[in-house]
Amino acid sequence: MDTLGHFRRLTPIQRNTFIACFLGWSLDAFDFFILIFCVNALAAQFHAKVSDITEAIFWTLAMRPVGAFLFGLMADRFGRRPTLMVDIIAYSVFELASAFAPSLKVFLVMRALFGIAMGGEWGVGAALAFETLPTKGRGFFSGLLQEGYVVGYLMAALVYGILFPIVGWRGMFVMGALPAFLVIYIRTKVDESPAWLQGRVSRKAESHLGKDILAHLGSFLFLVVLMFAFNSFSHGTQDLYPTFLQKNLQFNPHAVGLVAIIYNVGALLGGIVFGAWSERIGRRHAIVIAALLSIPMIPLWAYSHSVPMLALGGFLMQFMVQGAWGVIPAHLNELSPPSVRGTFPGFAYQLGNLLSSRNAVLQAKVAERSYGGNYPPVLAWTVLIVASLVSVVTWIGRERRGADLSDTNRNAG
Repeated sequence: MDTLGHFRRLTPIQRNTFIACFLGWSLDAFDFFILIFCVNALAAQFHAKVSDITEAIFWTLAMRPVGAFLFGLMADRFGRRPTLMVDIIAYSVFELASAFAPSLKVFLVMRALFGIAMGGEWGVGAALAFETLPTKGRGFFSGLLQEGYVVGYLMAALVYGILFPIVGWRGMFVMGALPAFLVIYIRTKVDESPAWLQGRVSRKAESHLGKDILAHLGSFLFLVVLMFAFNSFSHGTQDLYPTFLQKNLQFNPHAVGLVAIIYNVGALLGGIVFGAWSERIGRRHAIVIAALLSIPMIPLWAYSHSVPMLALGGFLMQFMVQGAWGVIPAHLNELSPPSVRGTFPGFAYQLGNLLSSRNAVLQAKVAERSYGGNYPPVLAWTVLIVASLVSVVTWIGRERRGADLSDTNRNAG
């Protein structure tokens, strides 16, 4: 895998655009995962159960389709670049506001608003990136771009492990406002998508979103189901894993942060490896192989007790989970209608997120009511079910590996 070669072939504008989109998604994820590490602290602060705090995760995920729709419309009408800047400022502001929430109700409202902004970032950033990047090496860049999510998780783990004992949960959310400075980089270093500029000249001003979704309704519904499976896969293995380490194994912040750092390194590598491999064996084959290989990792991942074994299990599990995810940015953009590429993939992605948004709440309640607060059985069944679902849904679908993404005209592609 010629990693350096892929970057050397990029023009300065392409390189700056990819870096901006990668950082936008990474910092968005950083802000989301701060909440994941602070569930226990928030429960203590607001005198609530873990399942009550996981409602904040639900509201964040549930509101993401709203953001995907609104910011996607903005991106298709006003351009990818200005929309991305507005989106980044929005999620940074709501992250900062979360730090000063005086009650759980206010906190939940802030997380819902944050969810709207978070939902807009992926679709807009992916469209800007893939409409700017060359077709050659798209699988590699897909894997790397998607793993910006993992880099965000990794940054949250580092900050939690080092600074949480000093700054507490409110200080963690204050640090979550730092992504706003990325807008300066986008403003000075990134150009608008050439595909969007070309399409703007030749298409009508009115939105074709409704017509395009109706014309491609089967594909759209398929992508929603696919993203339901994928979001259940990632959130089912990520969102309550730190809580499992804290509550069941009594690990301190340093140990939790260390395990999370290691399994996020695995996730980062998995996304890049399978994303690049999908260029050779196809998008569907790469996804199915990665998803099915997560199942043998369950015993080591969910039932180990020592830090080294849990770190190894987490590394291998997330290598496979994010290996499957690494194919998704390219796969969804290749399957989307050209004229609404800023909206279609992101909206499908976030509707899938909506369908899976109560995952953490359900996992927490099942653990509390059926297993006495013990998380391993719940985590194990989650992987077995959703990895199988990801494999089946992916396999019955289609792919357009290498599709031309250089134009956004209605009749392009």
